Amino acid sequence: MDTTESSTAEPEPAPPAPAPRSGWRRWAMDTRPLRIPAYRRLWTSTIVTAVGSQLTAVAVPKQIYDITHSSAWVGYASLAGLVPMVAFALWGGAVADTVDRRKLLLVTNVGIAVTSLLFWAQAVTGTDSVVVLMVLLAFQQAFFGLNAPARNASVARLVPAGELPAANALGSTVMQTGLVAGPLLAGVLIPVIGLPELYLIDAVALCVTVWAVFRLPALPPLGEVAARRAGVREIAAGFQYISRHKVLLLSFLADIVAMVLGMPRALFPQLAAETYHSWGEGLALGVLFAGIPVGAVLGGLFSGAFSRARRHGWMVIGAVVAWGVAVAGFGLSGNLWVALAFLAAAGVADMVSMVFRGAILLSAATDEMRGRMQGVFTVVVAGGPRLADVLHGTAGSLFGPRAAVAGGGALVVVVMLALAAAVPALRRYRI
Repeated sequence: MDTTESSTAEPEPAPPAPAPRSGWRRWAMDTRPLRIPAYRRLWTSTIVTAVGSQLTAVAVPKQIYDITHSSAWVGYASLAGLVPMVAFALWGGAVADTVDRRKLLLVTNVGIAVTSLLFWAQAVTGTDSVVVLMVLLAFQQAFFGLNAPARNASVARLVPAGELPAANALGSTVMQTGLVAGPLLAGVLIPVIGLPELYLIDAVALCVTVWAVFRLPALPPLGEVAARRAGVREIAAGFQYISRHKVLLLSFLADIVAMVLGMPRALFPQLAAETYHSWGEGLALGVLFAGIPVGAVLGGLFSGAFSRARRHGWMVIGAVVAWGVAVAGFGLSGNLWVALAFLAAAGVADMVSMVFRGAILLSAATDEMRGRMQGVFTVVVAGGPRLADVLHGTAGSLFGPRAAVAGGGALVVVVMLALAAAVPALRRYRI
């Protein structure tokens, strides 16, 4: 991919900073990054695609189940998407550090859109082939793996360092809103317009993203790194860089601790059937799955309360500990609505952790390493909850679901505090 050609769109200067906010506005979402036209375009496109991508995320397993009537095949399809996503996220991080990130975003977004069109084509023609669906899913996730590191790493080139937490809060809030609204919208639309049209809506939404990325300024590598190739050596250099910078290593470990030990979603069906069945199993299951995303959205809406914090390391430590406490409380609760309150609190904590871990990755890493850091970040975020599904599913079978959830939350608190005490780099990190 050519790295010397620059975009015709020139970087646009940000308008003067507004006066400090007072009163209730200090608690509301910090929207300062939206004053910057380039970031505003990127964020606005995310609003559309956050919902559209969830339509496909619902449609694929639904179509596979309709064909096979087997949940096992739905699980195999998830694995078929995970493996290429992990591989291409690691490679995509290295690529993002060697090419114009705007061009990489254009290529990968077009690839995702074409894949969505192919999903629509196979559905509307009645192909009914699980193999075709899994191949398309693998391609889609490979493009996503290439796209995500470049997209996330670009934020630091579009907004000032002091506004990175606010930018991360804006982006994360939109994505979490998509996790809530997308599946609900899919459930409403499938009986009305049919399954194939969900893929088509996603493809059309992606056109908005392509246009927004086209309007971005050029984002070529800085300095002398333009001539470097993206290969195994560069991927290995990224891991070496993490090992030498303890604050980066701990930011990844914090997410692994929170998600692997404390993400209880694998036990939601069993809890809905056994613990909360008196409220209706279907209602209970929906409430449990919605709890964390709803809390994350609420945390994003009031992100002004924390997005100006400077002690980013302590914010991550506190958020992970709060997540563990909330998860443990959820495991101990026998009332569905108390459980929802604990899950929502966990969602708020997860949003705070996500915002400041993202800010640390963008501010503590140099620009020529940001793509690779985001590639590892993508793998950790995608892989941690899947490992948690295995761990919690096994623990729930051995000790019961509530004990497994409460024990996992307690372990999160103990392990995170032990890491923070043993390695002071995260405690000391601030901007």
